[in-house]
Amino acid sequence: MNTLRTGMLMAAMTALLGVCGYLIGGQTIMLIALAFAGVSNIIAFWNADKIVLRMHNAREVNAQSAPGLYRTVADLARRADLPMPKVYIIDTDQPNAFATGRNPENAAVAATTGLMRLLSQEELAGVMAHELAHVKNRDTLTMTVTATIAGAISALANMAMFASLFGGSDNRNSPFGALGAILVMILGPMAAALVQMAISRTREYSADRMGGEICGNPLWLASALDKLQAGASRIDYAAAERNPATAHMFIVNPLHANKMDGLFTTHPKTENRIAALVEQAQEMGVGGRPRARTATGPSRASRIPVTKPRGPWSR
Repeated sequence: MNTLRTGMLMAAMTALLGVCGYLIGGQTIMLIALAFAGVSNIIAFWNADKIVLRMHNAREVNAQSAPGLYRTVADLARRADLPMPKVYIIDTDQPNAFATGRNPENAAVAATTGLMRLLSQEELAGVMAHELAHVKNRDTLTMTVTATIAGAISALANMAMFASLFGGSDNRNSPFGALGAILVMILGPMAAALVQMAISRTREYSADRMGGEICGNPLWLASALDKLQAGASRIDYAAAERNPATAHMFIVNPLHANKMDGLFTTHPKTENRIAALVEQAQEMGVGGRPRARTATGPSRASRIPVTKPRGPWSR
């Protein structure tokens, strides 16, 4: 169901791009916009992972330079029946993580130094399992494509703005003249953001559930999310603020310098994600005593005292 919904949302994003082009300059601009999106997606397909990792100054690590993280990812990849992804570390105090790559054979996972300092081994396993779930579901490619189309819509909005400023919006090829350009300029980026965020939210819930299955205990991820949300909400991450188009890739929203209404957030509410993971743990008959604690007290995930499964990352 989630896959179908994501496909429908991606189709809506592509249709929105075509509509924006049509409103600006009729059929000709619509076809140019769709062609531009196609070329951009081809480029993104082959290079998006390298571009994103470079944006965040990620450095690749191995079993010698980061044995704990690397071993955890390797163990989880085997459990998920995935090829071993490349592993990166980002030097920032904000606790966060993301996955990228066009397919499982060319995937990479990245964790921040803040995350590695904050989480226990079990919680780290939960987070990395979540990221590997994105790889297994091929969400990294989906989000790259939607981000590219959203960028194309933003470019069209800029074209509409310049057309309005320089008197080009009344071109006879535009069926609505100046009104069409104004609509694209104001509503285009907003609609694109809403669709992109709807896709992101859908995939986060799916990755949470699969991540709980991969690591064997959904409460490890629930506990990690509790800690990550608290940390990310108070610690700035400059690289993410400079590149907000990558925010949807992270396990929790890295942006908070300019808070927006919940309608425009890239991630579901953390408390809702934790509640879903707690329910999943009950269904699986597993649990544990995650050590997450926030300013308001223990997380919901810490309230289920069930025996935790054994794993190579367990203590």
